[in-house]
Amino acid sequence: MSDTTPEKSSKSVFIKTYGCQMNVYDSERMKDVLAPIGYAPVEAAEGADLVVLNTCHIREKATEKVYSELGKIKKLKQAQGGKMTIAVAGCVAQAEGAEIMRRQPAVDLVLGPQAYHKLPEMIARVHRSTGERLETEFETLEKFDALPKARQADGPMAFLSVQEGCDKFCTFCVVPYTRGAELSRPVDDITLEARSLASQGVREVQLLGQNVNAYHGAAPKLDGAGEWTLAQLVRHLAKIGGFDRIRYTTSHPRDMDDDLIAAHADTPELMPFLHLPVQSGSNNILKAMNRGHTREQYLDTMRRMKDARPDMALASDFIVGFPGERDKDFEDTMDLVRQVDYAIAYSFKYSERPGTPAAEMFGQVPEDVKNERLQALQALLREQQTRFNVSKIGQTIPVLVTGKGRNAGQMHGRSPWLQAVHFDAAPDLVGQIIDVTIEGASLNSLSGVLPGQTAEVAA
Repeated sequence: MSDTTPEKSSKSVFIKTYGCQMNVYDSERMKDVLAPIGYAPVEAAEGADLVVLNTCHIREKATEKVYSELGKIKKLKQAQGGKMTIAVAGCVAQAEGAEIMRRQPAVDLVLGPQAYHKLPEMIARVHRSTGERLETEFETLEKFDALPKARQADGPMAFLSVQEGCDKFCTFCVVPYTRGAELSRPVDDITLEARSLASQGVREVQLLGQNVNAYHGAAPKLDGAGEWTLAQLVRHLAKIGGFDRIRYTTSHPRDMDDDLIAAHADTPELMPFLHLPVQSGSNNILKAMNRGHTREQYLDTMRRMKDARPDMALASDFIVGFPGERDKDFEDTMDLVRQVDYAIAYSFKYSERPGTPAAEMFGQVPEDVKNERLQALQALLREQQTRFNVSKIGQTIPVLVTGKGRNAGQMHGRSPWLQAVHFDAAPDLVGQIIDVTIEGASLNSLSGVLPGQTAEVAA
């Protein structure tokens, strides 16, 4: 008998994830690369052999949260007699690797988002007290090549990374500096991972990328030379048995081509939900942001998407208080929001990110003005989101059952429009797509019953 089994069962890893869906995916893959060397995931940092903070660098507050969390974990490490390995991964690691090691000496290793496949090797180096503790070079395709081809699915929904990096260089954004240039995975590699997920019962897959609709991956070897677009990839993945739902995020308006819009009309598996960040409704501000599109072009794209798929739910991101934003610029944003009528949108005050062009721009907007504008925008967005959810009352909609709800007998799931849905039903329905008649709606969720049942009967 091998003596490695006890070793494998004795190690634990706690991974805390900050930020976007890409980071959620990266954390899942970290678990995959750590499993062969005996690390099992746990739900808390206390007592863990390895703690990984998978970080986000988009906003200043997120960065400071990481340093605050490191202070707490340092105390846990001390309580364990130093027998805890602390790793900082992700975009903060990429941008501030040396600074992290300086500010918090308790950190054992730092690795950027393109280096987490080297995590086992780096852990071994730490344990031997030799080697380099910083690994922040961009090697995206090498990373994907080194990852296990099979993935451990966790429920009926899964993220699948197809593209990384960004070439857009928006003046407020650090992503091009932390994730590197745009790179797309080959179709064959994506398909292999997708089939692994489908074989484990995944019914809904969400394709991820910093600019996912800029996807240009190598075509399947059997298809010959050339590159495929995201629309081609979506239609290809829709043929995999088991997948009933496909989504993608996050998109850029510059890369929303006609064929991708058409795919929403001709591919039933592609869900009627589009997250297309615009950031501002003002042409002046869009130019200052280096977005590469106008408000008119954005509105035209949204109209064409609605024409292709009338039941489409539209989502976006907004930044208020960008340098140089005048009252007229902000009103242009409010007008765009009214024209589009969003199902959901995310809005933030502009915050300076060191090293970005916007941080050096004249016309920085006072905090009180930012706050006032943000409150006005969010009030409008909440009104639209609530109205969209209320519009589903009385409809019977297909819901992917994802797990148990908070209350006894309650289950939850996702609608085609990405809304959370709560209803009473048996727990053995997890992983199935069932009809639910919607009876209630709030800002953040829907509630309903199974057709022909009351909540009491379903429970």
